[in-house]
Amino acid sequence: MQLFYVPDVLGSEIILDEAESKHAVKVLRLSVNDPVTVIDGKGGLYHARISDANPKKCRMEVLHIEKEFGKKGYWLHIAIAPTKNIDRFEWFLEKATEIGIDEVTPILTEHSERKNINPDRLEKILVSAIKQSLKAYLPFLNPLTPLNELMAKTTIKNRFIAHCGEGEKVHLKNEIKKGEDVLVLIGPEGDFSPVEVELAKKFGFREVSLGTSRLRTETAGMAACHMVTLANE
Repeated sequence: MQLFYVPDVLGSEIILDEAESKHAVKVLRLSVNDPVTVIDGKGGLYHARISDANPKKCRMEVLHIEKEFGKKGYWLHIAIAPTKNIDRFEWFLEKATEIGIDEVTPILTEHSERKNINPDRLEKILVSAIKQSLKAYLPFLNPLTPLNELMAKTTIKNRFIAHCGEGEKVHLKNEIKKGEDVLVLIGPEGDFSPVEVELAKKFGFREVSLGTSRLRTETAGMAACHMVTLANE
């Protein structure tokens, strides 16, 4: 299956941009009448065929549309501190998207090791991941956000903070209810500070554990994503 991403599909014709057109015609060697599939990142999956194999402006005729393709009955939002080694954060975005995540917020915390990101590059990783895993929804990537700001504005009822500090914590897998929206906070390598944990509790976040092992930031994010996904299958 040849899969393309086009965010704005209007009418019964799809036109690829020059880069994608060149890839389709010159690299994949697609020609007129070859079948293709297009996703728009908003839930639309389009079955189409090549109508004009132009390497600068490849045109496709839409044959059939599947709306809300792969739509889930819940929303998974993970707010996570970007890692000092950006490759590890990019790995998390790629794999979490493949498994199934709806929203990601990079957060700034007291112990954050990275305080800047390249949203354009991260967006490309998300696009590549939905194409790889045949998902029609592109996860929302929010701007780098201070932790206290995120906690104050969230409206998700099931909100959790995963940390390694002392205190009574329940396992995240035992707190997930099928079909309900979830927000999980994942801290930096130095973890959330005690002050941040206390603030989260004031904002209604429940303290949770992800298991007995001490996990890297990106691994913790993946573990949380997987637990929520499994609980909803």
